[in-house]
Amino acid sequence: MNQDIITLDYGSGGRKTAQLIDELLLPAFQSDTLNALGDGAVLDLSGPLVFSTDSFVVSPLFFPGGDIGKLSVCGTVNDLAMCGGIPRYLSLSFIIEEGLAVEELKCIISSIARTARAAGVEIVTGDTKVVERGRGDGIYINTSGIGTLTYPGLSSDNIREGDAVLISGSIGDHGATVMMARNGLLEGSPLSSDCQPLHKLAKAAWSCGGVRVLRDPTRGGVATTLNEFTEGRNFSIELEADDLPIHPPVQAACDLLGLDPLYCANEGKLLAVVAPDRAEEVLHALQNTPGGEEAAVIGRVTGRAPGKVILNTFLGAGRVLSKLTGAQLPRIC
Repeated sequence: MNQDIITLDYGSGGRKTAQLIDELLLPAFQSDTLNALGDGAVLDLSGPLVFSTDSFVVSPLFFPGGDIGKLSVCGTVNDLAMCGGIPRYLSLSFIIEEGLAVEELKCIISSIARTARAAGVEIVTGDTKVVERGRGDGIYINTSGIGTLTYPGLSSDNIREGDAVLISGSIGDHGATVMMARNGLLEGSPLSSDCQPLHKLAKAAWSCGGVRVLRDPTRGGVATTLNEFTEGRNFSIELEADDLPIHPPVQAACDLLGLDPLYCANEGKLLAVVAPDRAEEVLHALQNTPGGEEAAVIGRVTGRAPGKVILNTFLGAGRVLSKLTGAQLPRIC
């Protein structure tokens, strides 16, 4: 590929499309199944499966700690893991805007390949489309994933009063980083997205037993995710402000932008609600797994305010955390 940018020819289905596939995609992913270039993939799977799909429209395309390619693998792999599955296969589809630099596309494809290998998943089928300049904002990516169900029964229906609420690490890193990058405010900042696959952390939690539900707090952040657990239920979740792992640069960025870290997305953290007699074991398992070193117990399930999420503040008052309203953080994943 000796052109500097992607043109509409690359979406024609002809020679340029074949060149894109043969010179960039197939060498990067090294999959015999993908190399067959069929209309789909023939997979050898048995038993209960988990399936998920997600689309990625992040702006900017590259940010400290990740890029849209890494994000597209982590997002779907993590959804499969939160369902109790071991991720196995991904599909990959690009909608590329005419004018995207070929070098940028190469970087994105390389990032996808590295992240897929790290997550232990194989990219087995996909698609590319090219749209006219001004209609695609660089590139949009869709990934769909299939995994084998390993820990069945995860559901917020299982939550009981007295359960512990854990998070596998610091809060709000991805959302704060992307928003600062978008506004050109990252110079000299240590901020970095937490974007990473969560399959190993999920497995560490499952191995201890007692896990009621897992979820990765992406759009809407920790506060919105926990509201999805409590909404319409006869229990509440109470968080302790003193126990929330929020890095000072994230808090500073949120203060500057007028945001609350509890509503900022993570792309490499999991929330777990765990039976009280297993909470310490799960906590230690997370802390001893790469990526979970800062895991913490951040709250408890109580009957104080059914259907609500409450933050017990430093001053001893209780603040109700509702679901995110409006588009506080658009285009962050």
